[in-house]
Amino acid sequence: MATLILADDHAVVRAGLRNALHGVAGMTVVGEVGDGTTLRGAVDQLRPDLLVMDVAMPDFDAHLAIPELKRVHPGMRILIVSAYAESGDVAALLKAGAEGYHLKDQSLADLVLAAQRVLQGERWISSSLLGPLLGPSDATASSSEGDTPSPSLTRRQREMLRLISYEYDNRAIAQAMDLSVKTVENTLTTLYRALGVSSRHGAMDVANHHPELLAVRGGELREAREKRDGALSVLVVDDNARYGQQIARMIDKACPGSLLYDARDTAQALRVAAQAKPRLALIDVVLSDEDGILCARKLKAVSPNTRIVVMSAYPDREFRRLALSAGAVAFLDKKDLDAVTIRQIIDDAEGSR
Repeated sequence: MATLILADDHAVVRAGLRNALHGVAGMTVVGEVGDGTTLRGAVDQLRPDLLVMDVAMPDFDAHLAIPELKRVHPGMRILIVSAYAESGDVAALLKAGAEGYHLKDQSLADLVLAAQRVLQGERWISSSLLGPLLGPSDATASSSEGDTPSPSLTRRQREMLRLISYEYDNRAIAQAMDLSVKTVENTLTTLYRALGVSSRHGAMDVANHHPELLAVRGGELREAREKRDGALSVLVVDDNARYGQQIARMIDKACPGSLLYDARDTAQALRVAAQAKPRLALIDVVLSDEDGILCARKLKAVSPNTRIVVMSAYPDREFRRLALSAGAVAFLDKKDLDAVTIRQIIDDAEGSR
């Protein structure tokens, strides 16, 4: 039975990894850690056959830690499971000693296969990373061989690529573009084919080398502005996807035709706010990366005219004071967020235009 240690600073991610790998294909999870400080001690004590780890943890520098871990435990295999797909970093981490690099957006079946392959002494790299790693990037090629022409995309494909750059999932893209999820899936398939890639990460790699793909053309900008001017734009920031969808449905019912955006964390919220400049933002106090009060303060800095309402399932006077001092116009108990309250919030936002 091969022994595994899981290292990720999010307990929910570790739980997902454990559920996928423990007891499967001769593998057993013997330990879990959430930061770099405890990782070394756990490895020294448990001496696992495989370390499955994220690269972004507190008190941890993967570029320095991997060579040291391999020096002390040369027989231990390392599989990185990460959301980061920058080809330069991936190559450096593999060179440092990791045997595999698996992207978090890939299927659980692929994760199990990745762990098996690495334990068998093979290398594993997620398929969407192979192009950037095995050949010169478009940016390098263009600097030495002239500009590489950007792919030809339809208007819908370019809009979808822009939303991918905001890290929208398929449901959020469907909501923003007023399409069915199935239509989004089909359009993404043709978009990936047009870009010559197989995943979102690959699409963003192409977009990074061809930023002109994300630009809005003059006529489109005018039409988008006309549509935006006639609709209320609302950003919902909540790391609970189900609750975020519930609020979005209430907003859509109270204000049909509104432009709805959602974000799961502060970083995503700031990207959306910087681009969309929403009229209204509803922000939960508890977010995956940091608290919603700090998110409100940062969002106000990038979009000063956005009216911010902070909400919480744990109403507290101090939370309310901090939220208002961060720029929020109101602090609400989530239990009070019903259709009537949503309608009042929307009326206030529209009345302040």
